[in-house]
Parts: sequence; structure tokens; C-alpha cells
Amino acid sequence: MSDIVERYDIPKQHFWLHGPRSGPPVEFDAASGLWNVYGYPELHEVLGDPATYSSDTMRVVPKEMMPSGDDFSLQGFITQIDPPEHGKLRKLVSSAFTRKVVADLEPRIAELTNELIDAARERGRFELVSDLAYPLPVIVIAELLGVPSSDRALFKRWADALFQRDAEVSLNRSAEERIAELEATMKPWKEMSAYLAGHAAERRRQPRADLLTRLVEAEVDGERLPDEQVVNFAILLLLAGHITTTMLLGNTVLCLDAFPEQQDAVRADRSSIPAVIEESIRFLTPFAVLGRATTREAELGGVTIPADKMVMIWLAAANRDPRQFAHPDVFDPHRDPNPHLGFGRGIHFCLGAPLARLEGRVALDILLDRFGTLRTDPDDPVQLNSTPSLTGVRRLPLLPG
Repeated sequence: MSDIVERYDIPKQHFWLHGPRSGPPVEFDAASGLWNVYGYPELHEVLGDPATYSSDTMRVVPKEMMPSGDDFSLQGFITQIDPPEHGKLRKLVSSAFTRKVVADLEPRIAELTNELIDAARERGRFELVSDLAYPLPVIVIAELLGVPSSDRALFKRWADALFQRDAEVSLNRSAEERIAELEATMKPWKEMSAYLAGHAAERRRQPRADLLTRLVEAEVDGERLPDEQVVNFAILLLLAGHITTTMLLGNTVLCLDAFPEQQDAVRADRSSIPAVIEESIRFLTPFAVLGRATTREAELGGVTIPADKMVMIWLAAANRDPRQFAHPDVFDPHRDPNPHLGFGRGIHFCLGAPLARLEGRVALDILLDRFGTLRTDPDDPVQLNSTPSLTGVRRLPLLPG
């Protein structure tokens, strides 16, 4: 890993990429006021026990760190909801991501991939993220939702403002830091909410055959979803619907650049593309960390976590736990099985995982067809996200080939 760390200037915040951890699998960090879980079996237990480890983390966040009044609501934000409400809401959109619905998108994904590569080549340069890995999934999810994909520059600005922050999560920030972080978060959140609320209102007047109309018309327990639930649901689908694939595709190409022998192997045997993608998700886990809140005292990894504490579960670290993965710092697409936690586990398993996998498979197959070699440009270095919660390529120029 030392070669990769130096070659791609891996941010120090991504500690799991800088060699094996020496500490315990579960530990309390007094500086941040958070419990951290790093071990694979421990994470597996947390993700499988939503009754003890709640997704409603906002209830343990100090009030002064939360937006006030009507400015902010997580109603309908499915990643922050526990059963039974979670199951009802998840069922609403699960039909949009069935195996058949996702499979039927393959021709459109292939068409878009070729169009985007053609457009980049006409410009004379190919930067993987801005030319393909970002616009491809954004166009697909925007078309599913029914919002204009031509607005993708807006979506990127909002996503960057919400996710591309270098600060580590902490419950012990100063008043000035809390105010600054709230302001940085609320501005893009309000803009995105207003944008999607406008589209939702238009769907109430003129329904269409799209996912936003389905949300507007959906009923739970005989009642239509409130506007804020529709908007928050749409926000999540729009953000999560592209960020995962953007990072997945960029990270996979990075791995094939770092390990050319694996690129040669997958180029010769395209049936191995899914395995390459799965290993890249383990090796460079896009969403590195998730939050949970204990509902009661819990024993985990040999320690006792009190009730009502914030617990950060490090998927990226667990995916490198040598107790689960032999030689975890080796990029090995032949791992079988490869039970990584990159898409989560249990009731909150990533709803869009089948779509992300399909987009990654189709796009990578076409990239291998259209580039003789996928090689990064040594004169135009790769840039990785520096935010601690995301592992992903921000910029990846490829040499012509």
C-alpha cells in the first residue's frame, strides 16, 4: 500500500489506506465525543441490530448543533429512519429498483457512456470524473426521477457543498465552528429543497411517468406523503443515486491503473468485471463511515457502549479487517467470497446497489473497448477526496489510448 499512498497522494484522513490499524476494534474518542467501530464482525453486528443501533442519530446530537425552527427536517430521509416507518417508506421506491427495471436501463446506460466519451474526445482530453463518472449516473437518476439532467451542474454544486468537507465529525466543536458548519450545510440544503419542491408541486398538477410522480401520489397507511417527506426522499435519491457510482467507477479505474496486471486480466476476460468492481468497493470503499445511535447500553468488541451515544461505524476499515479478509491490502478480484460491507448490510442495504453495479459494469466494459490502456497522466496527477467520510477520486485524467 505504501506505493499507492505515495503515488496517488492518499489523504491522511483515509487512515485505513495507510497500513493496518493497531488499536482495538471498538474505542471511544474523547476529543470528538464519539464511539468508533473499526472491526468487521463488530460492524456486522451493528448493521444487523437496528433496535440497538438506531439510524436516528439526530436525537443524540446536541441541540445547538442542529438547525432551528422550520429550516430543517429529516422527515422521509430514509437513511435516518428506523422500523417500522423505514420499511414502509423503503417499499415505496423499491419497485423503481427491481432487477427488471434496472436491467432494462442497460441500453440507455451504454448509449450515454458512448456519447459522453465521444464528447470528451472531441474536446481532446478525457478526465474520467467530469467527463463520465459524474454525468453518467446523474443523467440516469435524473431521468428516473423526472428532473432535467441538464441541471447537473447544480446537483454537483449542492453535492460538493454537502459532502466535500475536510472536517472530521465531532460533537465537541466550538460555538463558532458549529455556526459556520450549519451555515455551510443549510444553504445548499435549502436550495435543493426548494428546487425539488417546485418539481413535486408541478407533478401534483401534472403527473408524469416518473419516480417523483410516484412519490407524490404514494400513500402510506392510507395517507399521502407530506411535501417535506417527498422532497427529502427525492434529495436522497438524487444525491445517493449518483455519488456512489461516481466514486465506484473512478475508484475501479484507479485500481486498474495501480495494478496493470489486473487490467490485463479483466481486459482478456470481461466476465470478471463484476468481481473487479466488488473488489474495488472493498479496497476503496466509497462511503467510508456511517453513524448510528445506541438506544440502550450495548456490549461490543469487548467494551460497553452506554445508551444514547453516537457510534461511527467505519465500513472502509472493516473492509480491511484481516480477521475477515486475507491480505486485505492486496487488490484481489479473485476473492471468493468477498462479503464486503461497501453497500451496508441489513435493512439499510443500499437501495441503489443494483443500479450502481450495472452502471459500473457497462461503463467499465465500454472504457476497456475504447481505450487500449486505462492509464493516468503522470503530468496531471490524480486527485482524491480529502473528506474523511468519502473514499473516491475527485479528478482522474486519462492518457489517450
